[in-house]
Amino acid sequence: MRALVQRVSRASVRVGGEVKGSIGPGLLVLLGAGHEDRAEDAEWLARKVAHLRVFGDEGGQMNRDLLETGGAALVVPQFTLYGDARRGRRPDFTRAARPEQAGPLFDRFCAALEQAGVRVERRQRLIRGAPPRRAAGEGA
Repeated sequence: MRALVQRVSRASVRVGGEVKGSIGPGLLVLLGAGHEDRAEDAEWLARKVAHLRVFGDEGGQMNRDLLETGGAALVVPQFTLYGDARRGRRPDFTRAARPEQAGPLFDRFCAALEQAGVRVERRQRLIRGAPPRRAAGEGA
């Protein structure tokens, strides 16, 4: 699995101009799954994200994690994290897991984050042909 993690003061995801999920301070997590990923990978990555020390302490050092700050995580599925554009001009997404495999891994990741004590706002799995979504976060 791959996660692109951004520390935010607030973040939201919109679909067709309508807000479908939002958080205050915390992490925006774009999450991708590959063919070889398993539930154990989702659980390991969730623990890693929950304990990333990317938030400042009283001295301004990045020594605090999501649990210590009480922040939330906005998790958005993002198969394009597996895009390979080394050849040609059209990215190859064959390494990305199909929706029927990626969906349960996405759910397992979110559940593992919640089990670790993180408040999770998730953008539900998308249906093929749904309007494009836009995730935006404001830096922290």
